[in-house]
Amino acid sequence: MKNSKNISVIKIGGSTLGEGDSTFEDIVTLFKKGWKIILVHGGGKEISNWINKQGIEPQFLDGLRVTDKKTLDVALAVLSGKINAEIVSEFQNLGVNAVGISGSSGILKANKLDEKLGFVGEIVSCDTNLLNNLLDNGFLPIISPMALANDSVNQIYNTNADTAAGVIAKELSADNIIFQTDVPGVFDSNRRVIPQMTKNQALDLIQSGIVQGGMIPKIKSCIDALDSVNVGRIIDGRNSGALLSAFTNGNIGTRIV
Repeated sequence: MKNSKNISVIKIGGSTLGEGDSTFEDIVTLFKKGWKIILVHGGGKEISNWINKQGIEPQFLDGLRVTDKKTLDVALAVLSGKINAEIVSEFQNLGVNAVGISGSSGILKANKLDEKLGFVGEIVSCDTNLLNNLLDNGFLPIISPMALANDSVNQIYNTNADTAAGVIAKELSADNIIFQTDVPGVFDSNRRVIPQMTKNQALDLIQSGIVQGGMIPKIKSCIDALDSVNVGRIIDGRNSGALLSAFTNGNIGTRIV
């Protein structure tokens, strides 16, 4: 084991929170057992819904959202406002001291990823002082994946939530990072779930094209985080008890070590 700080970074997406899942209850159980949990959330579907309401057609390039000024305003309002506040209030109702933070509160800094993508950032640094203070004082930080521009004044960038979770886990030297998704795990070429793989095997899956779409940033973030994190997991967050199984080494999802 590289470390044991009892820190876990969990990435949840809107699509994995629904009927039948026990994500919030599982996290409360882990929190009460002494785990220091950081939750990073996405919200792509919700952003698309609100963009549509504004009469804007969502645009994507290589799986990443093209973010013009109007789209950025919606993303900020939805991610750091609506979704973050709803998750915080859910945990408060369950008796946990959750606190909502935008990554742009000095935690994440980013440079513009690609002019064609607009206000989308590539994270270049992560300051964990605030997060460590919150964890040490019994808080559960809920983070939206916005970043302060490192290459521009008074600018905020939208970043990939999977990538943000990986960077935060790496900088904290967390025990583990867990990605909740809406599939059973990482599939091989025969559509069977791979229970465990190394970093090199994971890279091979990407390079061979077996892994595609939204699974790529999850696997890449796992691989990158494993420089200082013990284990990465990709699990089906729709299943009741999924998170607890991941913490008790249950046979669930895909482990990357």
